[in-house]
Amino acid sequence: MKLIIAIIKPFKLEEVKAALAAAGIEGMTVSEVKGFGRQKGHTEIYRGSEYTVDFLPKVKIEIAISDDLAAKAVDAIVASGKTGKIGDGKIFVLPIESAVRIRTGEQGDTAV
Repeated sequence: MKLIIAIIKPFKLEEVKAALAAAGIEGMTVSEVKGFGRQKGHTEIYRGSEYTVDFLPKVKIEIAISDDLAAKAVDAIVASGKTGKIGDGKIFVLPIESAVRIRTGEQGDTAV
């Protein structure tokens, strides 16, 4: 099993969700997060004063998935989340040691 963590631009969430659904991937956890990388934020003027906004809004998607679907999920996220501009985000793929469904006690791939 793998844990896929994707950090994307907020307006791309619906496209990514649709692409994952089309690839047969169900279930994800979505969080609103803030961060920056090479983008380095931007400046804004508020009431006549200039402020530097370091942390930009992003969306973090977490998907627990079987090994055989991981590459398909990554490809779907890349294809649908890409704008071609700086700040498109990152995808991390990590191994999952175990998983347990609380309701039934199922373990491993069947819990996902």
